[in-house]
Amino acid sequence: MLTPACFRSLKRHDAASRTDDDSQLTDKQWFLIDDLFEWHAPTRAGGRPPIPPRAVFEALLWMLRNGGPWKNLPKHFPSESTCRRRLREWAESGLLAEVWSRLVELSDELGWVDWSRLIADGTFCRAKKGVNWSAPATKGLAPQLSS
Repeated sequence: MLTPACFRSLKRHDAASRTDDDSQLTDKQWFLIDDLFEWHAPTRAGGRPPIPPRAVFEALLWMLRNGGPWKNLPKHFPSESTCRRRLREWAESGLLAEVWSRLVELSDELGWVDWSRLIADGTFCRAKKGVNWSAPATKGLAPQLSS
């Protein structure tokens, strides 16, 4: 059976998945935002225990850093459905905007932000292809019923 250990040039990589750090954040980094995430420890009442927010947040950071489909999320992170649900909940509640705002404020206080260089990225703005902006707007799509 061929394994990476069989190839001398790949030998240094044969244990990478077992030795790499799974954490996306240090404890100090998480401490800056952990109070924003509401989480209650499991109770004795039973049922499935909730996934801690740090694990889900780190999975979302992994997705942002690596891109690609949700199916590529490594197995040590929470499930795809849990991550998608929490992302939707946090985005709709404004929690992610609050996390971003706090981190920008802290970065600014530390002098890490150069406000003279700002970029507007159009990859996140919706634009319909082929729209003729000079065309008049239509009143409605559904036909009017006359009585």
